Amino acid sequence: MFKKRKILLILFFSFLLLSSQPFAQQRETRPVTLEIIAENLYQISGGRGANGGVYIGDNGVLVIDSKMTKESVDQTLASIKKITDKPIVYLVNTHSDGDHIAGNQFFPKSVTIIAHENCREEFFHPRRDGEPSAWSAPEMAPYVPSLTYTDKMDIHLGEKTVELWYFGVGHTKGDTVVYFPEEKTAFLGDQIFMGRPQLIHSYKGGNSFAHVKTLAKMLKNIDAEKFCSGHSDPIDRNTIEHHIQEMKSIQGKVKSLVEQGKSLEEAKKEFEENHGRLVESIFNELKSMS
Repeated sequence: MFKKRKILLILFFSFLLLSSQPFAQQRETRPVTLEIIAENLYQISGGRGANGGVYIGDNGVLVIDSKMTKESVDQTLASIKKITDKPIVYLVNTHSDGDHIAGNQFFPKSVTIIAHENCREEFFHPRRDGEPSAWSAPEMAPYVPSLTYTDKMDIHLGEKTVELWYFGVGHTKGDTVVYFPEEKTAFLGDQIFMGRPQLIHSYKGGNSFAHVKTLAKMLKNIDAEKFCSGHSDPIDRNTIEHHIQEMKSIQGKVKSLVEQGKSLEEAKKEFEENHGRLVESIFNELKSMS
């Protein structure tokens, strides 16, 4: 009965999460690969789900985000085994979107899953359509983050240290920045998108104005020179700063339209079609402030 129920849960997750992703991502068929970022630090690309990361410490391995499907997780684990025989000790979820966490259930139970405390709470929130979270099932308990933090956490892998930072609300209200100080590299999850408008999950407590402040706070507090994210190639500090200015420009334009008494649909028409979701988030945020 247990095995049957777990199979049904896996099928449910696969249907739910694949159907909720952008069409381009659903078509993704490239195998999982590890791309070298620095010595012992890799970006996980390909497969089903967002980009992640792998760090080989002195006495164990840390993985960032978990893809979506068993096939992609199996490929990830096999790729890691090709470069090290050290065990995977930690899995960090940068936030609670399905393309970053659905694969948790396919990692060994011995792996400690870590996330910000708000992210863990979001595992149990009802879906956007109001349906209960599948993570609440008892069988899924081993795959929900068991270790959380509030502002900052240091993870020691022998003499190597990995820093987890919470700089505030942004894409969601539980986004973690994983910072590797020796490599001056940070993994941001979905705190930045390139080649498409920024996505703000308002239903998860995300906020575009807080997002701008959070990124500025991040740049002030860590010395990262390279930034890896869930759906883009690695970028530099100047690109983050440019993104902040672009966000401020869009917010300013939406604010002007709101002050003119424009409706949401009228405001959306002033932007390219693919900006619709971001404009809606900003519009609703401004309305809630008034």
